[in-house]
Amino acid sequence: MSAQSAAHTKVKATTPGPRPAGLKDQRVNIRVSQAEKAVVEEAASLTHMGVSQFMLQAALQSAEEVLADQSRFVLPADRWHDFVALLERPARVVPALADAASKPTPLRRR
Repeated sequence: MSAQSAAHTKVKATTPGPRPAGLKDQRVNIRVSQAEKAVVEEAASLTHMGVSQFMLQAALQSAEEVLADQSRFVLPADRWHDFVALLERPARVVPALADAASKPTPLRRR
């Protein structure tokens, strides 16, 4: 066996294993105007970031704010007990809602 073929016989084909959790292997592409790009480039430069890093940070911050607005709210401490009391009181029947809920809908016939 030649040295070259011996080297080939030692190489094992492997399939890639699971990727590390933090690996960035996805892309997001957007189109911007020249003026928009210039603004982003200037802001990125002022914050000592690359354009991609700056845009990702800004997009993540905005996304987190939107998600937080949809999933949590903040009450002053002095209003917390009133809020909990409202949640814990028994539900009351609202006749108009009960009537509407008893009628058939296009999706559900009774």
